[in-house]
Amino acid sequence: MAIARSITSFMFFLLISSNYVLAQATTAKFTFIGFKGNQTEIQTEGASEIQHENGLLRLTNRNQNVTGTAFYRKPIRLRDFTNSSDIKVCSFSTSFVFVIIPSSPGTGGFGFTFTLSPTPNRPGAESAQYLGLLNRTNNGDPSNHVFAVEFDTVQGFKDGADRRGNHIGLNFNNLSSDVQEPLIYYDTEDRKEDFQLESGEPIQVHVDYDGSSETLNVTIYPTRLEFKPKKPLISRRVSELLEIVEDEMYVGFTAATGKDQSSAHYVMGWSFSSCGENPMADWLDPLKLPLPPRLSNKKGYDSQVIALIVALSIVTLVLLVLLFIFVMYKRRIQEEDTLEDWEIDYPHRFRYRDLYLATKKFKESEIIGTGGFGIVYRGHLSSSGPIAVKKITSNSLQGVREFVAEIESLGRLGHKNLVNLQGWCKHKNELLLIYDYIPNGSLDSLLYKTPRRNGVVLPWDVRFEIIKGIASGLLYLHEEWEQIVVHRDVKASNVLIDEDMNAKLGDFGLARLYERGTLTQTTKVVGTLGYMAPELTRNGKGSTASDVFAFGVLLLEVVCGNKPTNAENFFLADWVMEFHTNGGILSAVDQKLGSSFNGREAKLALIVGLLCCHQKPTYRPSMRMVLRYLNGEENVPQIDGNWGFSDSSRDDLKTNVVGYVSSDRASSSNTFSSFSEVSSSSIVSGR
Repeated sequence: MAIARSITSFMFFLLISSNYVLAQATTAKFTFIGFKGNQTEIQTEGASEIQHENGLLRLTNRNQNVTGTAFYRKPIRLRDFTNSSDIKVCSFSTSFVFVIIPSSPGTGGFGFTFTLSPTPNRPGAESAQYLGLLNRTNNGDPSNHVFAVEFDTVQGFKDGADRRGNHIGLNFNNLSSDVQEPLIYYDTEDRKEDFQLESGEPIQVHVDYDGSSETLNVTIYPTRLEFKPKKPLISRRVSELLEIVEDEMYVGFTAATGKDQSSAHYVMGWSFSSCGENPMADWLDPLKLPLPPRLSNKKGYDSQVIALIVALSIVTLVLLVLLFIFVMYKRRIQEEDTLEDWEIDYPHRFRYRDLYLATKKFKESEIIGTGGFGIVYRGHLSSSGPIAVKKITSNSLQGVREFVAEIESLGRLGHKNLVNLQGWCKHKNELLLIYDYIPNGSLDSLLYKTPRRNGVVLPWDVRFEIIKGIASGLLYLHEEWEQIVVHRDVKASNVLIDEDMNAKLGDFGLARLYERGTLTQTTKVVGTLGYMAPELTRNGKGSTASDVFAFGVLLLEVVCGNKPTNAENFFLADWVMEFHTNGGILSAVDQKLGSSFNGREAKLALIVGLLCCHQKPTYRPSMRMVLRYLNGEENVPQIDGNWGFSDSSRDDLKTNVVGYVSSDRASSSNTFSSFSEVSSSSIVSGR
């Protein structure tokens, strides 16, 4: 009896031990951070493979109507026999990160599943809506013993699966989902946020099953959130799982593409844990997972469409090339037909595109001057540095004349006191002249605008050198070049000052060239009011003497700091002559200089200016004599009694000039007013 009791106790011990061992054997846990080097752990079939270059588990490529499966090679015990009277499904937890790359936006399909399967493959499974898991024959058969969480990008299993979908579902032996939810996650404030399975971004999934309560929770969200939502998308009691799960099951994935609807399905990482107390799959850090392929935005086409597109593109390209060659040929012929003489003689032509880019597309902020018949822009060429570009409209006949005159005169001249013309450009109705960029702007700005703006006054020694520089430039034009050049528009706004404060005479749009020994021809009166010699209103003949007169006015303007005319009956030369007659010519010096000037040089300059402004052209000195006077190489003669203007000649100058001078050439700068204790007539005149 004692022996029987001992045997019974021993058998009971063996039973308890075997159940304990069995319970222990069901525990399983694995983690894959990428799948490189894990080919022996994962069994793949169909289109599935572990990619050697990046370690991604690709379930399908983007070919049409393919399937693929990937299962953990070892079976997992998922039935809990701890309590023989209450057999249940073990608790399990899995997490994985996936990405879906469609063939092109809007043409992806069909989807994939995470599944519990009695076999590590799915023989006979079909593509498209069957997701590589079942087929049309066994779909819904209780003997399948499969459970799946589907991630479906196509909606409509029973009606042909031809509508776009973006959902997850729970499937029990059947691909017609028992539970289905559109794809969302809950943010930190419990608000629903939707997203797309086919977005091409990594998406993380947690599937957690609690065996005690038979509750299944599915949580899904894009990895960019960097947190797991507290509320799952699906939370359901799934008691039917016990009828499906066998003693041993395989865990893994299935996927499929369809006709005209295909995507590449990738798993980037996967962790799993089952049985034991509260099994929890390892957390997958997206930053440590292999990078997925990038989503392509290209639209997918079949081979026939692609071939047609390529053929049409080639034909179109050939036609466009032929058209381009024809247009360029016609344009070249037209340009050759309209080639001007000066284009042959002065070939330094700039490309319009280079000038367009150099001036920042002729931006308004790059404008540095306006006047005449054009606008001047600042520019910068990589080949030659800073430039000034004058744009002239060819719609104006006078503008075209000025353009040609500049090229024919300044284009061949070369002197340190003349603005250097680098070249020209013709483009449609636009004519462009390209000069060296002169940084300090025009002389009139330095005399009037700069003192008014910031109080900086042009010092005397600089003024005196500017006067001599202008004189040197005019001497070159009148006597030292191969032809006589009459500028015809000498004035302060046409004198530019470089970085070393050297004067450079510019704007040769009104200039005329004459052979030595020939007489000037009568022409329309041109020039600027206040600088024009009195004889121009009578005979219209521009000459070197009329240039000398304009220089004399400019010289007085630089010394006095006053405009040539700034009141109804005010002429600068008359005003200075009045001081000379009264024996106080130095009182005419610009009062902004105070006492900071050389009295001998100032008196010399004023008298030379008056000589240049003599009413009779033959009494005016040549520019060579002017320069000798200013350099102290010749004694300055006395001003004779015939210097001044009669009332009739002054009235003639005043009235006739107004009718002849173009408003575009009229000076518009304001005069700087100053005051001193001189005669009452001088004060009324504007001093």
